Amino acid sequence: MKDQNKPIEPTKSELEILQVLWKQGPSTVRAVNDELLKQKDVNYTTTLKLMQIMADKGILKRNESQMKHVYSVVEEEQATKAHLVDKFVDSMYNGSAGKLVMQLLGGNKTSQQELQEIKDLLKKLEE
Repeated sequence: MKDQNKPIEPTKSELEILQVLWKQGPSTVRAVNDELLKQKDVNYTTTLKLMQIMADKGILKRNESQMKHVYSVVEEEQATKAHLVDKFVDSMYNGSAGKLVMQLLGGNKTSQQELQEIKDLLKKLEE
């Protein structure tokens, strides 16, 4: 089971499952697998095994009160994403969020609307 003090660190495949559950809410393995099939070729048994492993790790919880087991995410989406972003910034940018932002904005893929939203956010942070 998950150590209560240690944040979860899902693998890439586990993140794909988490994305589905965050979007759809508690779901059966079949519902998750059907959604994953829209993105890539994946076997039901692979999805089942991954979700069982995630439940064993404490990433998911399984409701076994019905015939079909329904899985749900243990940790909130924002908490998981915040941990993963912090870990990424620490390892790739020596903990500097500013360097990450400069890298992201330097790619010329940012729309005018996104730039305005960033400016508005920066203004709020300065207040």
